[in-house]
Amino acid sequence: MEKIHNNLIIENLIKTEDFKQLNKEKKEAIVKKSEWFNQFDKNQKEQILKGLKGPIDISIYAKPEYNWDQMVQIKWGLEENLDVSWFTNKDFTSFQMEEIRWGLEDNLDVSIYAKSDFKWDRMRLIRLGLKHKIDYSIFLDKSFKWDQMEEIRLGLEDNLDISIYVNEDFNGPQMKQIRLGLKDNLDVSLYAEPDLSDEQMKKIREKLLKKSTL
Repeated sequence: MEKIHNNLIIENLIKTEDFKQLNKEKKEAIVKKSEWFNQFDKNQKEQILKGLKGPIDISIYAKPEYNWDQMVQIKWGLEENLDVSWFTNKDFTSFQMEEIRWGLEDNLDVSIYAKSDFKWDRMRLIRLGLKHKIDYSIFLDKSFKWDQMEEIRLGLEDNLDISIYVNEDFNGPQMKQIRLGLKDNLDVSLYAEPDLSDEQMKKIREKLLKKSTL
């Protein structure tokens, strides 16, 4: 192994099967004394050393362009034998990487949302839509904010007719009041008006709910 070590730069060495078969102590000794290792900060070094405990290919994430929390997501993906190529794009934040990794764990079609221009919260809603087998297409509309998309998701999960509040004119809190009314089988048309505040909607909803239980 020493001969191989002398003939290969560390970036190539850590990719070899010979290196992967070494025990953790020998791997650490080789990596720690290399100049290559010194380009990483403390947290990055920690994730690289943690990866040496198993047979995973640390060369996939042991790169200075990844911060330590991005390294964590890729390392976990490798340990789970996932196709990490879906989220090794350095433009993905660690939160985006996590959403893609969770989708791969659930055998979802991550190609739908594994895009760097989707923020992590939108990715999460699309992922949950796919996981619960509900229509995720509404979450592809970038005009909706996080709290609005969350109300749409909850409505879909409850099999409600969300068409009445899937409207950019309603903010998230307003959508919530309409959703809760639909869930209680109330006539939400009586207060589903963008000009009403969510507090006004709540008062009307509670009055309707009280009447329905008399």
